[in-house]
Amino acid sequence: QVQLVESGGGLVETGGSLRLSCAASGLTFSRYAMGWFRQAPGKEREIVGAVTEGGSIYYVDSVKGRFTISRDNAKNTVYLQMNSLKPEDTAVYYCAAKYRGSIRRSDYDYWGQGTQVTVSS
Repeated sequence: QVQLVESGGGLVETGGSLRLSCAASGLTFSRYAMGWFRQAPGKEREIVGAVTEGGSIYYVDSVKGRFTISRDNAKNTVYLQMNSLKPEDTAVYYCAAKYRGSIRRSDYDYWGQGTQVTVSS
């Protein structure tokens, strides 16, 4: 049973920081690219960033310089460090795993349940 479990979400003030974690099980973690996505109320899901199995990283323009993706294969965990948070970052954040294909596309193989991030003004 493949399972992706996000944690670390919560309420933070504008300019604050949060670190999201996604713990994976039931798959050979090191063979999968890992992505972070978010969905705000009334809006479509969008990619935030992703890291390939080889360590290449992609970020959407809106978070470049503020968010950092990292992975720890020994812990089967991918992280999303979020700094300088803005109200427009408010969304449910999801982690996802992809075995093949472009990390920039949303057709990932497995998805977590999501964790709420709320940035107050």
